[in-house]
Amino acid sequence: MSLKALPKVELHVHIEGAAPAAFVCGLAREKNLDISRIFTANGGYQYRDFWQFLDVYEAATSAIQTPEDYHRLTLAVLEESAAQGVIYTEMFLSPDFCGGRDVTAWRDYLHAIREAADLAEKTHGIVLRGIVTAIRHFGPDKARETALCAAETADDWLVGFGLAGDEKMGRPRDFAYAFDMAREARLRLTAHAGEWGGPHSVREALRDLRVERIGHGVRAIEDPALVDELAATGVVLEVCPGSNIALGVFPGWAAHPVARLRARGVKVTLSTDDPPFFHTTLSGEYHRLADTFGWDEADFTEINTVAARAAFCDEQTRAQILTRLEAPDA
Repeated sequence: MSLKALPKVELHVHIEGAAPAAFVCGLAREKNLDISRIFTANGGYQYRDFWQFLDVYEAATSAIQTPEDYHRLTLAVLEESAAQGVIYTEMFLSPDFCGGRDVTAWRDYLHAIREAADLAEKTHGIVLRGIVTAIRHFGPDKARETALCAAETADDWLVGFGLAGDEKMGRPRDFAYAFDMAREARLRLTAHAGEWGGPHSVREALRDLRVERIGHGVRAIEDPALVDELAATGVVLEVCPGSNIALGVFPGWAAHPVARLRARGVKVTLSTDDPPFFHTTLSGEYHRLADTFGWDEADFTEINTVAARAAFCDEQTRAQILTRLEAPDA
């Protein structure tokens, strides 16, 4: 079986960040919105560093305005994910961009996304679940509003709550109230840390937000005691190697610590984060990792099994996904 055809589980992808540049450009034209500054001459996204990436990301998102836009986007993203062999994915959804954190408006956006997800599952066999995500650099007060949207719509489809954005803005404890709200609504918890904030940010997210997964988390490698703790406690890292390399967290694939973390017993999963922005696909990531670290189909199946067991879905869905991983040709 080719690595592209291998069944995959992806736990860390942002819905707007997965929007192809051509899709966003087309929406901008429909709305007479001039965001041409974010595109290269050949139609890709352009940015200098992580902080300009955040600016370009939000500019791109400004073209995705209505529930219908999100319906179209969800279909486009899931079709591409399915083409990469993804059978189950968890996607970060932000009420900040979907209705301005108004619960009533958020319900309309969520309905449109779920309708598209149902259609994609019937058409392509890919299963989607949502994780509401607060934007760190928008501040703790807006994160509380986002958490309220999450709590009001939590169910067996909207399964998690997370924190993304600029890790250098504030501390994890500033967002503890929002995470407490989500926890009371029985949502599972994850947070971006250990990408730009260093290993201390992983420790703070674990201590102050009590998350069970960490988005990225790769700079934990700088703290051997933290690596041992992650391995002992079973905290799962949502690793996005191509994203880390494209943004300059690590200089290249050989320098990326995913193999070292895995060898030390840390549970790692593989995702694309914002694939069009980083000129990657999930099967492309697999090929680069295979070339760099000698990983084979058995390694990737093991990693996907870790991801399936770490997914925030209900147990029936998990069992179905594990069955598809174990018997991909069935």
